[in-house]
Amino acid sequence: METAKTKHSTFKYLILSLSLSFLLLFLFISLHPNRFQALLTTTVTENRPPHSAFVSSTEDLKIRPGYTSYDTYIQRQLNKTLNPKLREIWTTRDWDRKIQVFSRFFADLKSEKFLADSSKCLCVGARVGQEVEALKRVGVADSIGIDLVPFPPLVIKGDFHNQPFDDETFDFEFSNVFDHALRPEKFVAEIERTLKSDGVAVLHVSLSRRGDKYSANDLYSVKPLVKLFRRSKLVRVRKVDGFGLDTEVVFRKTKKNIKQGF
Repeated sequence: METAKTKHSTFKYLILSLSLSFLLLFLFISLHPNRFQALLTTTVTENRPPHSAFVSSTEDLKIRPGYTSYDTYIQRQLNKTLNPKLREIWTTRDWDRKIQVFSRFFADLKSEKFLADSSKCLCVGARVGQEVEALKRVGVADSIGIDLVPFPPLVIKGDFHNQPFDDETFDFEFSNVFDHALRPEKFVAEIERTLKSDGVAVLHVSLSRRGDKYSANDLYSVKPLVKLFRRSKLVRVRKVDGFGLDTEVVFRKTKKNIKQGF
């Protein structure tokens, strides 16, 4: 039978053990602060939800929460792209109107020597391909688009986080879906990878209003874009009126090949 003396001894040993454990932990932290911090960081990272691998928010670029996995993100984008009502609007009521507006944008870019009839062009996130058709109508015949859902012959299937093209394929790339990128750094890295040296990338973005419910990020200034385009030089920023997007940003890829950290 356990006596009061035995209980007291057990309690003393427990207190002593805890005291020694805290003392050893204190000594470890004091002698190895960096290793302790790394241990904490690793533990936190391992317990984050899967979507955290795609999150890279800054002060002027906020990634929207709520994606539990990359598949969840893709499915949400497909919900918009495959929406039968939206696809009907894009291919009927909006078709000619958007082509006319895009044609004006591309004609301006041609007059400023950012684009030429001989350019090989890619439209990133082209949906049903109004941008591609507009390029063809202004004389840039070698143009194609990519989107999660193909729309032959203007758009082929492709994920803009992992473009299905070889390095340095295009002279010109255009996109107005930057706000749909869950990993903006990968979105830009793929543009720079597939863009030829001295090639031009043009983004239409919104800085004054939030995108729709399918947007994966919110951009508040051009600064994050300048940081993301690590292999390119900012050439121009101007105001535009592009179907809810208010700013056109033009980059030219530098000839020096700088390795990416992805």
